Amino acid sequence: MDLTVLYWILIATMLVGVAGAVLPGIPGPSLILIAILIWCVATNFAIALWPLILIFIALILSAGIEWFAAYWGARQVGASSWAQFGAILGMVLGFFGLLPALPLGGPLLGILFGAVAGAFVGEFFYRGKLEFKPRVEQSLKVSVAVAVGSIVGNLLEVILAIAAIALFVWNTWPVAFGSFGIS
Repeated sequence: MDLTVLYWILIATMLVGVAGAVLPGIPGPSLILIAILIWCVATNFAIALWPLILIFIALILSAGIEWFAAYWGARQVGASSWAQFGAILGMVLGFFGLLPALPLGGPLLGILFGAVAGAFVGEFFYRGKLEFKPRVEQSLKVSVAVAVGSIVGNLLEVILAIAAIALFVWNTWPVAFGSFGIS
């Protein structure tokens, strides 16, 4: 296979990986990593070591940033471990619960709404000794923090994935197309 054809196939695969950073069911950073590894093997590692290390760091960070952002957001408003467990359980149940109903956007919405609802329920049960109104207020505060953290985490994951791809293209373009453009 021609090296330029392989290059464009791998770039397309990486772009699917960027979509996977937001859409459940599509591997995100791992798909980008696999494409980069295929390029490295095909070109006998024709990429400098430092850019490759920076790409791996960006992909590793992007893999865990969404979970960390949701966790950090919840902790900022004093969420209990019950709320965090509820959010994780809600994500899983939301993913599978809306998958059959809305196959395209259902899992994504299920993860977001499931995490928010799970955090609310977990915090509500944990705060059982409070009066009803303060219980609901704290549970809502935790739910909003989980939602905002998840959205910010997704955004950061996409930014890191795009940065990894841009760094890859910047450092491999001359190998794929020659020093001065497509040949």
